[in-house]
Amino acid sequence: MSNVEQESSLPLGLDVGTSRIVVARSMDRAHQSQYESQLNAFITMPYSKLTQSLLEREGVFHEVFGGELVVTGNDAQRFAEVFHVETRRPMLRGVLNPQEPHSLPVMRSIITRLVGTAGAAGRKLFFSIPAPVSDGDQAIAYHEASIQQILKPLGFDAQPIQEGLAVVFGEMSGSNYTGIGISCGSGLCNVCLAVLSVPVINFAVAKAGDFIDTQAAAVTGELATRMRVQKELNFVVNGLSGDRVQNALTVYYDDVIQTLANTLRATISSAQRLPKLNQSVPIVLSGGTAIPKGFLKRFTAALHAEDFPIKISEVRLAEDPLNSTARGALMAALC
Repeated sequence: MSNVEQESSLPLGLDVGTSRIVVARSMDRAHQSQYESQLNAFITMPYSKLTQSLLEREGVFHEVFGGELVVTGNDAQRFAEVFHVETRRPMLRGVLNPQEPHSLPVMRSIITRLVGTAGAAGRKLFFSIPAPVSDGDQAIAYHEASIQQILKPLGFDAQPIQEGLAVVFGEMSGSNYTGIGISCGSGLCNVCLAVLSVPVINFAVAKAGDFIDTQAAAVTGELATRMRVQKELNFVVNGLSGDRVQNALTVYYDDVIQTLANTLRATISSAQRLPKLNQSVPIVLSGGTAIPKGFLKRFTAALHAEDFPIKISEVRLAEDPLNSTARGALMAALC
């Protein structure tokens, strides 16, 4: 088998996130992962042949849907900033947005661009799905089936993996895949307690990055898109200051952190038949919402504010937080 043939048959990991979709590839089973991502967003413009030809000339990622030009992925953010409009999202709180008619076509376009065709029939691919929030979420089954519907015609043997468990696979080989993986994304914070790679507790918290953006935008009069850009540029979770945008982001970041820590403590405390853990276990945080400086420190403080039901050895941030879920999905596919 040639190198090209070998590469085209190796498994893939796919993080289907509310904010970004990331594919992880391994060039061979010994090498580090390679990542490619697209923003999971789009904007629409009225169709005209001239506009379409200009988009094609500029190499802009777009398609035509029902009389509209739909600019998708990373290019959507650039055009949103030019026209001072919000990008639209195919997903909401970790699953396909039921209020967005373009959801499935846009997702199909982005995923197909990232993963291509399988190349070899039955090529294995693991893709992330969210855990249910505390009161359950019937939309997850439909969301999972929809992603399968996109990947199957491309030739993949596609299997779901819950996002928190993917973090465990991607970050916890040193603890024999035992610990708590947390993915703090845009739509949800996904959590998994696993023991020897077996998920014991899976749940999601509905407050995450999008909650911070929309709430901070509402009290400052800014666009939620600007809040997201501000977070990614220079935001530090370090208390209140003289800047109203920084203050708003800090207030709602603290809300997310406290909610996540309290829900984690309460969920583990109330769990039935929790395995006996003789050793302390790590907690690893990943996802874009966990990146700003100060997040790890404030989350650790919130976690230790009250007694925790199991012993924790460390609380740390993933080495590559934006790609951790995709990497874990790839690791699961390689097993």
